[in-house]
Amino acid sequence: MDAVSEAAPSWTVGDITVRRIDEVALPAQTGRWLLPDATPDVVAQAPWLQRDFTDGEGALRLATHSFALEVQGLRILVDTGIGNGKTRGNPAWHHLNSDYLRRLTAAGFAPETVDLVLLTHLHTDHVGWNTRADKGDWIPTFPHARYLTSRAEWDHWAGVEMDEARRQMFRDSVDPVRDAGLLDLAEVPVEGTTVAPGVRLLPTPGHTPGQVAVELRSAGRTALITGDCIHHPVQLSRPHISSCVDADPAQAAHTRRTLLASLAGTDTLLLGSHFPPPTAGRVIAEGDAYRLSTVDPDRP
Repeated sequence: MDAVSEAAPSWTVGDITVRRIDEVALPAQTGRWLLPDATPDVVAQAPWLQRDFTDGEGALRLATHSFALEVQGLRILVDTGIGNGKTRGNPAWHHLNSDYLRRLTAAGFAPETVDLVLLTHLHTDHVGWNTRADKGDWIPTFPHARYLTSRAEWDHWAGVEMDEARRQMFRDSVDPVRDAGLLDLAEVPVEGTTVAPGVRLLPTPGHTPGQVAVELRSAGRTALITGDCIHHPVQLSRPHISSCVDADPAQAAHTRRTLLASLAGTDTLLLGSHFPPPTAGRVIAEGDAYRLSTVDPDRP
């Protein structure tokens, strides 16, 4: 596990401060498994990736984190990572023991103060801190929050036969929230839906059928939190590269191209849900593809 600084990195979007709450850096083999077409030769063709987004030998750097923000007094968390102490098939996620909750609290978002948890999709590494262990049970980590995901996402998983690993994830990280009456489902039309002042969910299907990105607007500035429609900046240089766990790789690539085209040349800050530091940047057109012009966090 990489060491992290005590101060949560943050970016200013109009009147909103977006904080990155680190969980863990993912091991080097994650990139090879997740994006198998992002070979070292492919990575080498995009020199701008080398400094921040690879290990210098062509292996992709990836991380898990949440984004925390406050909008007009509403305290919002976007995605909740892997979680601690959970039985997982992935060795990097199995019985994790991170300082995530301490970092979240140190950033000013103690669990009992969070009002809204936005789940971009219901995958294991985005829902884990929905719950925490308590006397042998899994209970909601954010007891006063509403947890929100798209209805299309919920309906998809409710209608498919899940393997045991995914059923386990639902049992320990999703069902307890639903059973506590804290789970809400949002209808997300093509144009998106507003869930808080200046906070809009945008449909980004492909990785999962109901995945959403989170758009932030404040005082004329805009940011977009990707979810897993973009796992790593290499997908800007090669938008056709999809992950091995995309439900519909063709749809995922189409979604990614459409999103990147809409962002290219704008002032919108792109915040990657698995991008390692510096995590944020603006999308620049480069031939028939794109690159990320990184934006460092605000200075404390």
